[in-house]
Amino acid sequence: MVEEIVNTRERINRIRGEVLDSIDLSRDISDEELQRLIHEQIQKEAKSEYIPLSERNRIGKGVFNSLRKLDFIQDLLENEEITEIMINGPDCIFTEQSGNVTKQDLKFESREKLEDMIQQIVSSCNRTVNEKDPIADARLADGCRVNIVLSPPAMEGPVVTIRRFPKKEITMADLIRWGTITKEAADFLQAAVKAGSNIFVSGGTSSGKTTMLNVLSGFIPRALRVICIEDSAELRIKHIPNLIRLETRNSTAEGCEDITIRDLIRCSLRMRPDRLIIGEVRGAEAMDMLQAFNTGHEGSMSTGHANTAEDMLLRLEAMVLMGTKLPIGAIRRQISTGIDLIVHLSRQRNGQRRVEEIIEILGISGEEIKKNVLFAIRTDANGESILNKVNEPKKAKHSEGYGKAE
Repeated sequence: MVEEIVNTRERINRIRGEVLDSIDLSRDISDEELQRLIHEQIQKEAKSEYIPLSERNRIGKGVFNSLRKLDFIQDLLENEEITEIMINGPDCIFTEQSGNVTKQDLKFESREKLEDMIQQIVSSCNRTVNEKDPIADARLADGCRVNIVLSPPAMEGPVVTIRRFPKKEITMADLIRWGTITKEAADFLQAAVKAGSNIFVSGGTSSGKTTMLNVLSGFIPRALRVICIEDSAELRIKHIPNLIRLETRNSTAEGCEDITIRDLIRCSLRMRPDRLIIGEVRGAEAMDMLQAFNTGHEGSMSTGHANTAEDMLLRLEAMVLMGTKLPIGAIRRQISTGIDLIVHLSRQRNGQRRVEEIIEILGISGEEIKKNVLFAIRTDANGESILNKVNEPKKAKHSEGYGKAE
């Protein structure tokens, strides 16, 4: 198997070189013309050596992908079963599939080839990455999220991590079917979004935060004006006609300055939003998010990294302190009035994502944030851990319409 892959790669590289030699570099050529040139070169190769039709198709696709797309990585991107592609240098590639991580018998010809692919990725979304600025977040045309780290931080060669998102839109019905959430909890969240609750989705890495945020966004009433702010555009909100999507920008060698999440949140407040969706908060922008949530933008949402819902409250406090000198009591009041619900997700050892807890924020009692656990994982009589309803909601907006979600 490995020998076949090597032989195919050698043919692809040889034919690729012949195609490049035959191209008129003084003009742009279309994909169709390029495919015709590739086919002609494969035909020439087949005259001296028998090449099965399936192998010809594989070579043709490989040559085209190496010239116009992301080389052999393109095949991995087109595999619907793969959710993550991890490139740890030119000759060490792993993929995640159904929660299992597997090393692939694939490698780049050289470090330069991998670096060429990286530049192709970042240039397509107006980003830059180099030795001076060796870390970058980017995205592919189909919405896949890409994180890139070059040397000197990446000691063994460029590291590229690609998070794939399913082409088919994931719905709440899918999450219920997969066991991520129960129908009762899903109906509650649907009613909460429609009622205008400010919702914060928390969880660890790869726990399904972005997927949950995308699903919840699907319940926002169509008539509202929504502004979506992200580091790299990932959310797929299609049902809102009055939708504005904003994306951050890194500084460039040409003198363009950073455009940060904080900048975009402040700008968005002058754009008359009904609701804000902030892809993720990681630092001082948490203060701007809370101020936006507290100034009439009911029904806004965001995500953040934490191990539990309780930890998320503590992390929000820490993040706000990065950008302000407010006393902790004032920060907690901002959190307690700005956020109505925290939905916490986790990723199990078998790769399954599930909602662990939904808590309601009720306000301040002394210096502490009052919480009401609405849903939490409990063990039933059969010893199975499932998401159970624990308490009734106490806020009026959560009680009205609960259980009446369409």
